[in-house]
Amino acid sequence: MGAVTPPGAAHFDPASGAYTITSAGANLWSTADGFHFVWKKVSGDFALAADIDFPVKTGAHSEHRKAILIFRQTLDADSAYADAAQHGSGLTALQFRQSKGDTTQSIELNIDPPSRVQLVKRGDTFTLFVSRHGEPLHQSGAAIKLHLEEPFYAGIGLCAHDAHAVETATFSHLAFKQLAPLAAPSATTLYSTVQAIEIDPAARRSTVAYTAQARAQAPNWSRDGHSLIFNQDGRIFTVSADGKGAPQAIDTGSATDCSGSHGLSPDGKWLAISCSMPGMTGRHVAIIPSTGGTPRLLTTNIGYFHSWSPDGKTILFTRGGNGANNIYAISVDGGPEHALTTGTGISDDPDYSADGQYIYFNTDRWGGMQIARMRPDGSHVEQITFDAFHNWTPHPSPNGRSIVFISYPPDVTTHAANKDIALRILSTGDNKIRVLTNLVGGDGSMNVPNWSPDSKSLAFVSYQLLPAEDGTNQ
Repeated sequence: MGAVTPPGAAHFDPASGAYTITSAGANLWSTADGFHFVWKKVSGDFALAADIDFPVKTGAHSEHRKAILIFRQTLDADSAYADAAQHGSGLTALQFRQSKGDTTQSIELNIDPPSRVQLVKRGDTFTLFVSRHGEPLHQSGAAIKLHLEEPFYAGIGLCAHDAHAVETATFSHLAFKQLAPLAAPSATTLYSTVQAIEIDPAARRSTVAYTAQARAQAPNWSRDGHSLIFNQDGRIFTVSADGKGAPQAIDTGSATDCSGSHGLSPDGKWLAISCSMPGMTGRHVAIIPSTGGTPRLLTTNIGYFHSWSPDGKTILFTRGGNGANNIYAISVDGGPEHALTTGTGISDDPDYSADGQYIYFNTDRWGGMQIARMRPDGSHVEQITFDAFHNWTPHPSPNGRSIVFISYPPDVTTHAANKDIALRILSTGDNKIRVLTNLVGGDGSMNVPNWSPDSKSLAFVSYQLLPAEDGTNQ
């Protein structure tokens, strides 16, 4: 497929049941692919699994060669597809091209090379499963939404990552199983994936930092760019942003049942949290050392943290009631709170711009939920987005060039969880908006500031609601 010279070949050994593919091909990436493809034309939902190996372990481009399990729309070199790619370096990734001619994107796993990989298609959801040490296949944290018209192509393939060389890969114990339609209602299991994605349109890579059969929420980035802070099951954790190592709990003292409303001070020394406090009803904003410690209560009334001012002197929080939600400011030393918005509508998710000149937030004051900005005293409110989507949780980048926000389709009118959403980026230079990625998420995906310090990457949480039977060895 594409430009592959010399042409590739495939061989099946009935005795071992293994497929062996040889292929050249410059790459499976960017806007066009070159690889050898062994395929069937199919319709429906499937699980495709194999043990993948490269018999020759070294070579000029051996680290970058890719052996894949793939679902693909057409046999065109620039076709839409989703694949599970095993690289010669050991890197495992879920790669995908959302539409014909688009740029390939990738969700990468920083794990030891798995002994077995599986790619499952359920409707428009493609999920990567792995088995690292012979255990049953399990969800890896990599999943995407991609629509393929029926019929489409399914199979295995190899790319040498060198237009003039030939590489070899074997696919053992290949299993290609059509999945029966799910009974309705079907029991599902929720998985959360904390990941980081590069915003450069030419890069299109993301890395899984953490995944679990639990509800994780709201990642912040550490000031040194090395770790992420998130909440799960009422506790606050930190984990390496590159996906290496297990999460570590942050001691919040007497504060319990912490929500996805937390964030680091500009100097990184303090962490604002929104948790239940002894003897008090609801959640309240408190401050602890960033490494953990005794909480200092900031709001005596119910409140949810959202943003520190760039000078570290003021904290923005929100409070709702009777269908309304408004934005407040308070000194980090405590004292009186100041209402920046009032009324019966929704004003939510405030975040300071890096220069402190504006507060960005979402509001329904013009009808559907849109992004707005105001001065730090609540004056001069301006509408920023004007489309049919419902837009929430705006976060300005540290370099001031971009605003990221969540966009729900027109039929979703609340900040709901587990919905088909898009992360979109607005360029402050020309006000143009582009889609960064599509995922299942919403509430919990990026409730709080989530930019890396260098403004090159974003952290977020995606969710997968997997049928119970898809989490087992196929």
